[in-house]
Amino acid sequence: MLRVEYAYWLLAAFFALAAAINLRQSRRTAGAFWSVLAVLFAGGDWALAAGKAGNHLPAQIAGVGVLLLAVIAPQMKREHLAERDEAERQASAKRLGHRLFLPALLIPLVTVLVVMLKTYAPASIAWLIGDASATLIGLTLACVLAGFAAIAVTRCPAATPAIEGRRLLDTLGWAALLPQLLAGLGGVFAATGVGDEVASLISQVIPTDSRLACVLAYGLGMVIFTMIMGNAFAAFPIMTAGIGLPLLVHQHGAHAAVLGAIGMLTGYCGTLLTPMAANFNIVPAALLELDDPNGVIRAQIPTALSLLLVNLFLMYWLAFR
Repeated sequence: MLRVEYAYWLLAAFFALAAAINLRQSRRTAGAFWSVLAVLFAGGDWALAAGKAGNHLPAQIAGVGVLLLAVIAPQMKREHLAERDEAERQASAKRLGHRLFLPALLIPLVTVLVVMLKTYAPASIAWLIGDASATLIGLTLACVLAGFAAIAVTRCPAATPAIEGRRLLDTLGWAALLPQLLAGLGGVFAATGVGDEVASLISQVIPTDSRLACVLAYGLGMVIFTMIMGNAFAAFPIMTAGIGLPLLVHQHGAHAAVLGAIGMLTGYCGTLLTPMAANFNIVPAALLELDDPNGVIRAQIPTALSLLLVNLFLMYWLAFR
């Protein structure tokens, strides 16, 4: 039976491989960064178990590791890592054609399949994942299967996925860690009662008896908090707990499902406008080696502002019907 810990151990092994390759190539900063990260991923389960047993030292050690990452990250420099010759890559792409997409498509397909089976036919997959997170196990399994599929399709050496994965990881640098950091930040904000504080502040600033004012506060708040945290999923519980439920749903009678759906979409407008959404805006710039690291954001500004206006109108028109 698969456990969530296996996913983290697999990631730890990958980070350790990246660290070893970087250290062998005398890229000591990158090697140190991935080494610390490998230790954190490999020892997370031990730290959690020790914390439940009353021993907080492992958690403190993990905190030191996080601080080390923060110290090392600014010293990491983005640089181009050698790939195969351009002509060779073009010839390979022409030979393989659309088959190149098969390994990538396996990742969402297998992940969704595992989640659907866990939701609607849990007995059929209990032998594989038990009570573990279907999403994490499904994603891990999908990535492993996609790696084998890539080897089969391209007929490359078995070590190629790991080596190319490491090249991609080093191309991204510390930005590869931002999605996990921002997701954790959203959890911290929600756990510390930021939503309640937001509700208190908003009630002092806007006329809460005005439906339009509450809609604007909720929509613009979703955009602003998404820009701060880089993730609409992290902003959603804060703004919904602070404004959406108490003011729009309970006080003004908004339809919760409609409000939530359009509110989340409104938050995505903030995703288009912020470098904190690293996986959308910074990572592509790094992968494409753009001269302007904010070039993706600049191109998205007109779309983001247009969608924001449309979403605010739809929220006011549809949520109260």
